[in-house]
Amino acid sequence: MVSYGGVSGGLRAVEQLRLVFADLHAVTIRNTVSFSLAHRQFDAEGRPRDPEAVARSATALLDQLTWWGRALRDARVAHPYGV
Repeated sequence: MVSYGGVSGGLRAVEQLRLVFADLHAVTIRNTVSFSLAHRQFDAEGRPRDPEAVARSATALLDQLTWWGRALRDARVAHPYGV
């Protein structure tokens, strides 16, 4: 999940959404890309002021998403959900 907002960067809203996703039997991942005090995180052209930090967060999120995607794909083949 990617979030933005005030001091917490929208992370509190993301935590609430995790409960909804769990009820839908969806797997969420822990890593996020979050922009606390979003108005301070971007320059006048909309580019991140600290692109390396954004890239690290995005890479961690995408690596974890890839792992779960592969694991769930293999699990569905071996044992389809709900069957």
